[in-house]
Amino acid sequence: MVPDVPEMILKSLSLQNFRNYSQKEFIFSSGINLVVGPNAVGKTNLLEAVYLLATGRSFRAQIEAEMINYQSQISNVKSQIYLGESKTSEELEIILTRGEINGKRVAKKIYKVNGVNRRMVDFVGRLRVVYFGPEDLEIVVDSPARRRDYLDSVLEQVDKEYRRASLSYKKGLRQRNKLLEQIRDEGKPRSVLYFWDRLLLENGELITKKREEFINFVNQQPAYFEKLELVYDKSIISPQRLEQYAEEEVAAGMTLVGPHRDDFIVQIQNPKSKIQKELSAFGSRGEQRTAVFCLKLAEMEFISQKTGQRPLLLLDDIFSELDHQRRKHLLEVIPRQQTIITTTDLHLVEPEVRKKMEVINLGI
Repeated sequence: MVPDVPEMILKSLSLQNFRNYSQKEFIFSSGINLVVGPNAVGKTNLLEAVYLLATGRSFRAQIEAEMINYQSQISNVKSQIYLGESKTSEELEIILTRGEINGKRVAKKIYKVNGVNRRMVDFVGRLRVVYFGPEDLEIVVDSPARRRDYLDSVLEQVDKEYRRASLSYKKGLRQRNKLLEQIRDEGKPRSVLYFWDRLLLENGELITKKREEFINFVNQQPAYFEKLELVYDKSIISPQRLEQYAEEEVAAGMTLVGPHRDDFIVQIQNPKSKIQKELSAFGSRGEQRTAVFCLKLAEMEFISQKTGQRPLLLLDDIFSELDHQRRKHLLEVIPRQQTIITTTDLHLVEPEVRKKMEVINLGI
């Protein structure tokens, strides 16, 4: 059993020129933190900054420069995290730029641990989070790319081997696609693909294996309300499949098989009829919301079992999205780890629960 006592605590968060914050520092309790304020005051921006420190990415920005205050060239996000067992703390920092400062080209994203530059692959996973917000319905109804991003966001936090494989695969895929275009347009020999084929095969097989492991874990979780099932529609990469699609890939100028074309289908099973329903096409909004709720609970348990630590739980105005029964179940989960909750309405949280929370007022 994974202990319920949290062993990794976000102590503080400092924001400079991040979204609407020119300069702001937050101090968090090790329990439940309730961030209250009207819309557009920066509650979601706070959660986005924490998520960025954990995953190296935003859960909503299409272009990462969007996170930089529009009046600035550079943004700084810094935190202190406490590592319970070792009784030490770490300073995590990400510097965001637009790629140029005072006419000089610079990296768009700089990662630091205790003031020392680190590679992304060595930075991600030091702080682990599960984020749950209204836009997570997109996992069910949006494109396959959105679901692949979700798988990556979970696995990259807990598995350094997966992070390395994902980074290598994406770089190799870009290079291989360029070469496929050159074979088609310039008549280059297919032998130029040999190295990149090996790279994609090695890393692609690992990515598929790790994604399948997570999906199987989700499917083995108990039914909280309806039984959630993810059906993994994997695009297997193998020498035989690369050979099978060789002509089509040259004609298209792109790689047609591999985990970059993976998808999964979200289904729930009616507890009485045992009938499976595919939710993107046939599910109601309520059913889709329930499925994502169950998925996030499974994600919490997956990260806990993989790391031996409860991840930080980030809940963005989710109480207004859930019915009473699901709010009640979530309130049972919340005390098991450090949690940051945002809400516009303090009264959506029951008074007896509110007494146990550290309240942070914004816009007041």
